[in-house]
This record gives sequence, structure tokens and C-alpha cells, in this order.
Amino acid sequence: MDIDKNKIYSVSEFVAFLNDELKWIKTKIVGEVGEAKVGPTGHIYFTLKDEKDGAMLNCIMWSSKYRLFGITLEPGKKIVAFGCPNIYAPAGKLSFIADTIELAGEGDIKKQYDELKKKLEKEGLFDVANKRPIPRYPHKIGVITSRQGAVIHDFLNNIGKFGFDIKMIDSRVEGQGAVEDLLASIKTFRKTDIDVLVIIRGGGSMESLMPFNNELLVREVVGFPVPVLVGIGHDKDVPLVALAADKSESTPTAVANLLNESWEQALLLLERLERRIFSSYGLIFEKYKAIENRFRVSLQNFRNNILNVKSGLDKHGKEFIFGLGLLCDRAKTALQNIEKIVEFNNPERNLRLGYSIAVLKGKIIRKTGDAKIGEILDVRVSDGIINSQIKNIKKYGK
Repeated sequence: MDIDKNKIYSVSEFVAFLNDELKWIKTKIVGEVGEAKVGPTGHIYFTLKDEKDGAMLNCIMWSSKYRLFGITLEPGKKIVAFGCPNIYAPAGKLSFIADTIELAGEGDIKKQYDELKKKLEKEGLFDVANKRPIPRYPHKIGVITSRQGAVIHDFLNNIGKFGFDIKMIDSRVEGQGAVEDLLASIKTFRKTDIDVLVIIRGGGSMESLMPFNNELLVREVVGFPVPVLVGIGHDKDVPLVALAADKSESTPTAVANLLNESWEQALLLLERLERRIFSSYGLIFEKYKAIENRFRVSLQNFRNNILNVKSGLDKHGKEFIFGLGLLCDRAKTALQNIEKIVEFNNPERNLRLGYSIAVLKGKIIRKTGDAKIGEILDVRVSDGIINSQIKNIKKYGK
């Protein structure tokens, strides 16, 4: 707001007015750390000086911010601080309130990277044995990236249409200010039901990838409750977050393809099974058709045989009936002849002709040796039985 020229301000009011205006002057300042000391509450007080003319600026960084970036402020270290100026009213002292700090020299950045990498490797945070497999069929996916730029579009354009449930948190992914956003996003997803967490951004220089070499961020990734998949483009030094992740790909597109992979394989398997099922049913129908054709031929042959039999019966029926009648007549004549023979040899017939039958003890006497003098014979004649006692036995020829 504009200052009221007609108003007389107190010192406190004027300082407050200045601070209201100064808080909008957000900027980056590069310089070399002069003095640096940590106060009793953990806040750090340091100075930045210009290498060219020795200009000096008092700086303050609150402890909650200082812990985020993993940079130890020491005399002679060149840094870039981002923040705004502020006047401390009790002392009338101007200070630069730093929200973020980052190393400015490429050599210092590489040195910090190597030292932190060595430390975390020693703790086993990058061990392959500790990596968790990406779920075979991931469905609920949490994504952390910037909503601006081509990265999210590349990811969404390449992710397959397999019914993924994608939840995204928009986060800064470049500059030290991104660290706070990234940490907050991960903590938010801790409370969300997801199968895998995806962190993606495009490539860039080592300086631009500094947020992904942050110790706190690495520890959050390692301790996350579900597998973490990272896709951060890089040319040379792999970001520490990528080393800590359960799986790392070089680009967001590669991340999308990895998530698609198991679903695509499942789809191919289903297609193969579908073809196999249709092929099997095709063979079954072919076999059924062959059986049906054989049955139809057999049925036709059976029908033809019946027709042939019927035709034969129609043709030879009279001959069959005549032959059957002739056979019956012959059988009748034979039965009559047999009847005559039986009647001719009937013992009763012989008795009627004057013959008799001598029976001794129920047996017919056929010769003189079958009887003895004094035994009683039953002599059967045509009209009865005569009992007689043997008085004499005479054999013929003696």
C-alpha cells in the first residue's frame, strides 16, 4: 500500500509498514557464507557476502526450514538463498529471512551428493535386497509431480486403459522449495489407500535435481508403506531418491509402460486362452459333426436294410407260406405214422389178441430162470389178473 504523507507514524508503525512491503520482495541471493551460528531455539543466523566488493547481508533461517535441506552452513561455502528481507524492530536491524538454501558451486553440489550417498549406502538404504516388488496388477496409483509441463501429459498419454484409479498431488519438482512440497505430498499419500506411489519429473541438471538428493526425502521414500516407483530423467548422477525407490525408470513414459506391463501380459494371456477355447470348441463341433454324419449314414443304411427285408418279404411271401404249409403237412403225416407204430406196439393191444403177461414180484418174467417152483405169479390178461402157483418149470429144447 502507499504511504500516507500526511500521517505521522510511530517507529513501530513505520517498521511494520516496511515489513508489509518487504515480504512481497521474494528473491534469490547468491553469496559466500561468512559467519554462521545456531541459536538456542535451533534457528541459524548467518551472513552472506559478495565476492566482488565484500557487501554483507545478515540472514536468518528458521530451524524448521533449515532441517529440510541437509546443508550445513559453514564459512566459505557458496550458496543461493531464497526469501525476503525483514526489519527486526527491537534492534532496527535488516535481515534476509531465507526460506530455502542450496549450494551454488558445482563442486560443492557434487561433494554433498557423494557424501550423502556414501552415508545412506552405509546404512543400507539402497540395498537391492530391501527392494519391494511392484504389485503384479497395480490398480490404485498415487502420483506426485508438477501439474504444469509435459511430464504429467506424457505419463497419462502412455498409461494403459486398464481401469487405473490415479490420484495426483501437484507438487513443485525443481529448486529447493520443492523439498517441502514433496515431503508434504508423500505424507498425504501415507494416509491414502494406494497400491504404488509414483514420483516423476523430467530431466535436468544436477542443480535442478537437488530436491531429489535430499536426505529427508530419501528416508520418506524408503519408509513408505507401499512400493515406490520413481521416474526422474538424469544424464549422469542418479538422484538419491531414485536409488532409494523400489523401482526406478529413466522417464515418466517408462514408468507408465512398467505399470502397463503386467496388465498387457494378462490381456495377451486372455486372448491366447480365448483362442484356445474357441479352437477347442471348434474341434468338439467338428467331432460332433463327424459323429452326426456317421450316425446319419448308419441310420440310412438301417432304413435301407429294413426296406430290403420288406421288399424281400413282399416278393417271397407266397413261397414262404406255401413251403410252411408243406412242412406242416409232412410233420402231420410223420406224427400219424409214429402214432400207428406206438399203437401197434401197445401191450394192451397184444393182450386183446390173446396174449398174457406173467409178473413175479413186480417184474415181467421173460425166461424160465426168472421164476422158481412154488412162487406165486400174477398173470395179466386182457380183462384182469390171474394168481397162479408154479408147479413145474420146463425149458424148451431140453
